[in-house]
Amino acid sequence: MRHFTTFLFLILSFSVKPQNSYFDYFTDNSMRIDFVFAGNAVEENIYLDKIIKEPFWGGSKINLTDKFDYGEYKFEVFDNETNTLIFSKGFCTLFEEWQTTNEAKLIDKSFNQTITFPYPLKTVALKIYSRKWEGDFEKIFEMNIDPGNYFINPERSDFTYVKAIDNGDPAKKVDLVFLAEGYTESEMDKFVEDSERLIKYMFSQEPYNKYKDRFNIWLVKSVSKESGTDIPGERLYKKTIINSNFYTFDSERYLTTMDVQKVRDIASVVPYDDICILVNSEKYGGGGIYNHYCISTVDNSLSDKVFIHELGHSFAGLGDEYYNSVTSYNDFFNLEIEPWQPNLTTMVDFNQKWKNMITEDIPIPTLRDDQFKNVIGVFEGGGYVNKGMFSPFMDCRMNNNEAEGFCPVCKEAIIKMILFKSE
Repeated sequence: MRHFTTFLFLILSFSVKPQNSYFDYFTDNSMRIDFVFAGNAVEENIYLDKIIKEPFWGGSKINLTDKFDYGEYKFEVFDNETNTLIFSKGFCTLFEEWQTTNEAKLIDKSFNQTITFPYPLKTVALKIYSRKWEGDFEKIFEMNIDPGNYFINPERSDFTYVKAIDNGDPAKKVDLVFLAEGYTESEMDKFVEDSERLIKYMFSQEPYNKYKDRFNIWLVKSVSKESGTDIPGERLYKKTIINSNFYTFDSERYLTTMDVQKVRDIASVVPYDDICILVNSEKYGGGGIYNHYCISTVDNSLSDKVFIHELGHSFAGLGDEYYNSVTSYNDFFNLEIEPWQPNLTTMVDFNQKWKNMITEDIPIPTLRDDQFKNVIGVFEGGGYVNKGMFSPFMDCRMNNNEAEGFCPVCKEAIIKMILFKSE
């Protein structure tokens, strides 16, 4: 029996591939890379700005390499000595959205960008890739980083914060950090109340209501000099800490901030997976950028719904399912390939999407008819166009504000991301 046990142990020793430990390569801090995207409709370049050491790593210490393949960009971090891939992540940017606008055909422009990953113990190679029109990634930037370099800035931001929901170790939870934008010192109580209202709404909605115990929620009281936000179309400008504005790409309801370095500065006082920016305004609008931030106003009658719609973009990589609204984008999707967004399809490779969730009696494509109102199908229209792109449900939170909530396909995508980020 002893010989058999020893033999079995040897077999398992050789057959099971050892897993790299987080602490073989990283500390508990984060490394932040600030850089600039510059170019036009057909060109893109990356220029390094600075490297910062942030105090916390809030992400998983098990799931370190991206399994979703979402995003218009991705970056990979390699141990320089062994060339081992030790971290990767997909992301989106305002730059790639701007490249599809008419303005990008006329001028060159630059956009600030940031990425973060666990702070390495030894020299690493950072590689950044861009998803080309044909769908494949192409490397556009590479550099070696010595974590002991004395030019890496370790200065810490100083903002007051509270932990609104505490479910334990950030490495095993999804940590959402809420930032105040356009709230003065005297309005910080309002920021806390607005945050608590939106959080309560989020956890009343499927699938978040079933996974509340997997979340930590942080509120950072980032004070602005004036209330509100910039509304350029009304020539209204406010002195706010995150420098947010409506009329992004000349779209009135598109609310964003270009000052992403300030966003990271404020968020860095706590461990976080995703950033939510609340803007003290009653105007309708918001925005969401995958693995970057979501932003929405708080005092509009539809703010609750806008918030979780935008969180669907930034947290789960969901695409817009609407197809009959005017946008500033031109040819945002290549209809000859399958989009990476889990809730959109061109039918080029539908097997990788939600085909297995459709019952046999549902026709493909599916008519936008009342008889199919509450079933999973393949409905033409989505991704800002009414032809060539298909979505899984007639009415979903990623389509319109009248929908009861997220469709089953979007729910599944959100659940997968919650589980990935909380292990």
